[in-house]
Amino acid sequence: MLKLSEGKKEALERLSTEEGIIEALAIDQRGSLKKMMAAFGESNVEKEIINFKIVASEELTKYASAILLDPEYGLPAAKRRSAGSGLLLAYEKTGYDVSTPGRMPDILEDWSVRRLKEEGADAIKFLLYYNPDDDKRINHLKHVFVERLGSECLGEDIPFFLELVTYDTEIDSTHPADYARIKPRKVIESTKEFAKPQYHADVLKLEVPVDMNYVEGFSDEEMVYSRKEALSYFKDQSDAANQPFIFLSAGVTMQLFQETIKFAKEAGSTFSGVLCGRATWRDGVKPYITQGKTAGLDWFATQGRNNIETLNEVVEQSAVSWRDRVE
Repeated sequence: MLKLSEGKKEALERLSTEEGIIEALAIDQRGSLKKMMAAFGESNVEKEIINFKIVASEELTKYASAILLDPEYGLPAAKRRSAGSGLLLAYEKTGYDVSTPGRMPDILEDWSVRRLKEEGADAIKFLLYYNPDDDKRINHLKHVFVERLGSECLGEDIPFFLELVTYDTEIDSTHPADYARIKPRKVIESTKEFAKPQYHADVLKLEVPVDMNYVEGFSDEEMVYSRKEALSYFKDQSDAANQPFIFLSAGVTMQLFQETIKFAKEAGSTFSGVLCGRATWRDGVKPYITQGKTAGLDWFATQGRNNIETLNEVVEQSAVSWRDRVE
């Protein structure tokens, strides 16, 4: 169970539904979103990434309990979100330095937790790439880094959302089945580590502990996990967290993400919602870039809205209140 100050509790209330479920939209992508826009022929991505986030915020926060944005391109969108929708701001630099081993974390040098809070943030989000099997020195530095972040958020009395994305130094994305075999242990061990109180992580934003494309009954691909095994991994992950946790969509299709949420409930996972990114808005990039703002608005008002509302329905039937994990 997690102990929270009244200030942090009030902030979490602003980020969640009346039932204590976090139904948040994530559009803090920067480098990846620019690449998507450029792939559809956009030449002025620096300007259009700002405008795209504004359109997404205006249309989709009507149906989301909160939105996650970045302070580099997302502040205008934050100001255009619907009343009653909370705000998370990202604190990490986008991507990581491929020339340095370990995918080391780094904060936005122009910002501090205090400055992000002054911009209206109800919570701070930081993305950490983590491999529990990495060199001990690398992981020691990451542990210390996150301790600093947690202490900074504690000092400013603002919730700290820690997003964990696992990886392996030997297996890359061109061998997804190989990584699927080792993913459960990496995700569960990472959850155990950052559930520890010294990090002051108030909410963990987690990957699901399996690759659903390799679960029995979910794909025609090679089966890596039986249904029973996959269910047990979800339960083990849930038991490893001492604080509220939510799931990230990791860019899968909306249909698969919804099925994953139902599967987590079946496993007995006591997650408290989602912070869903590309699965919600990815298909809106093409009409926005190739046909213009009006077409983008139409897509968000129809398909984008449907994506969020159908996901919300599944989440509300599957998640538990974050209050259940708070003293």
